[in-house]
Amino acid sequence: MNDIAIWLLEPLQFGFMRRALLVSVVAALVCSVLSCWVTLIGWSLLGDAVSHAVLPGVVLAYVFALPFSVGAFLFGGLAVAMIGAVRGTTKLKGDAAIGVVFTGLFALGVVLVSRIPSQVDLNHILFGNVLGVTDGDIAQVLVISAITLAVAMIKRRDLTLYAFDPTHAHAIGLRPRLIGALLLTMLALTVVVALQAVGVILVTAMLITPGATAFLLTRRFPQMLAVAAALSVGSGLAGTYLSFHLDTSTGGMIVLCQAALFLLTYLFAPGQGLLREVLRRRARRAEAASAG
Repeated sequence: MNDIAIWLLEPLQFGFMRRALLVSVVAALVCSVLSCWVTLIGWSLLGDAVSHAVLPGVVLAYVFALPFSVGAFLFGGLAVAMIGAVRGTTKLKGDAAIGVVFTGLFALGVVLVSRIPSQVDLNHILFGNVLGVTDGDIAQVLVISAITLAVAMIKRRDLTLYAFDPTHAHAIGLRPRLIGALLLTMLALTVVVALQAVGVILVTAMLITPGATAFLLTRRFPQMLAVAAALSVGSGLAGTYLSFHLDTSTGGMIVLCQAALFLLTYLFAPGQGLLREVLRRRARRAEAASAG
């Protein structure tokens, strides 16, 4: 018992770990909420695109001494606008438009990182630097997270109806395009929050995995939101603690914890798990054999 208490309390002696735990938990919570709608609508690739496309914006924000969040948000919006323009003016399918835009912007960011002399290790943008967050970073994360979560809760009924049936949403007087734009804006803001924790490479996992895991456990949306939030926050805490004790990458450990939970759910989920499906098939074959 004492060993567990020491394991839990030892990291809290350090200020950088207390800040890292706070940012990890907040980022995990915001990402988990958005991940439910991203999973239901099928926007996983779009989330991937936005998270990678913000890289040049963050680098340019550094060059012009602006907050990273400003550059990230501007380039997230630019990526969405460019994807929409390519889809709307060509016969290319959506996945091709997304792939072309996000890889182009991400490559621009990588080139800028390699050419711009910096006293700040810009590779932290790629892989996150949650152990180095400042009080200013924390204030920024808390404000953006509060705005995003507040909008999500206020508009959750409209967003959910849009996710399940945009045609019906339009029929009852809602504006699907406006709701879609709102959701994309929230997606860009969430990417900004998660950048501090896991960087642009791994933020996609935080935007997809919690919702995908919760989807395998429940088909009721309110429960899906609660399950995704609980699993994501738990992974944020566990990953941060494990990274301290094992001396490994914090962002990588957080995403690994989320991936492990998804794997366990995929194998053992009560309704849709692989093990349940195997047992179900065996039972059907046994019934067919006995009937024959």
